[in-house]
Amino acid sequence: MVSASDLEAALNRVRAEAAGPDAGVFGPDTVTWQLDREAVIFLGAGRALLLQLAHPWVAAAIAEHSKTLADPIGRFHRTFDIVFAMVFGSLDRALLSSRRLHRRHSMIVGAMPETVGPFAAGSRYCANDTPSLRWVHATLVETALMAHDLILPPLPAEARERYWAESRTFGALFGLTADDLPADWAGFAAYTAAMVQSDILTVSPAARGIATQIFAGARPWLRPPRWYRALTARMLPEQLRIGFGFELDERDKRAADNALRWISRVYPKLPDRLRYVGPYQEAQARLRGEPRPDWMTRCLNRAWIGRSQMDVRGKG
Repeated sequence: MVSASDLEAALNRVRAEAAGPDAGVFGPDTVTWQLDREAVIFLGAGRALLLQLAHPWVAAAIAEHSKTLADPIGRFHRTFDIVFAMVFGSLDRALLSSRRLHRRHSMIVGAMPETVGPFAAGSRYCANDTPSLRWVHATLVETALMAHDLILPPLPAEARERYWAESRTFGALFGLTADDLPADWAGFAAYTAAMVQSDILTVSPAARGIATQIFAGARPWLRPPRWYRALTARMLPEQLRIGFGFELDERDKRAADNALRWISRVYPKLPDRLRYVGPYQEAQARLRGEPRPDWMTRCLNRAWIGRSQMDVRGKG
């Protein structure tokens, strides 16, 4: 388990290697900034969530401790607020977000309500458990790249290696050490493949229920469109897609294909002000010495993180 002292040791390493107080952990010259600034990464948000739910400990923790079902938009905002603060926030903001996430996770403990896969009923789970954190981290890293490559030119091998090296630093913000993560992209790909093939990822009734509520729930105005549900299902490994009960008929496949063709034509032509996420634009303004993002960036921030600015509020 990642303790508070483990996290601080990891953050000391992050601080020593950070781009700078204003540039934050990564900075504008990194592959991480270039990839995560793209609004198109939202295409993978559903996949990342479902892959996390496929881990029985994560599903049990969300079912028993999260407001996902009652407040799905809030869940979306909180997730992107944490991730974007770590990636695009100032160094203080990134470290503050890391500590807050760890403190929140430290309160998420419990017992498995039933046996799922290799996890026996009554076995304890904790959100700061290292294997669970490693899997959540992996879903974010892999899915962001997959969504990027659906629409934009795929990253070449050298950039992919740099992206993974930077992702190891991203993992340190979860408290993961160098020994907790594969050394290179090939090792990371082998880890994700082994996880998918193992019985660790097992869709529990809790996971299936959460997925059903989010993707086909009783609130039509919050329900993702057919093409997004179909695309999400198609991005999943087959056994997990079946486990979650997603069926892809010809109409679903056409909807996903048509959406991808349209997005692939339109998205690269969008002006940067619409194409890049608000937190990235705020970070660029910060580097220019502007203390407050302009009105458009504040509007984009509200859409992505639920508030107008990634401001630092107090010590973390």
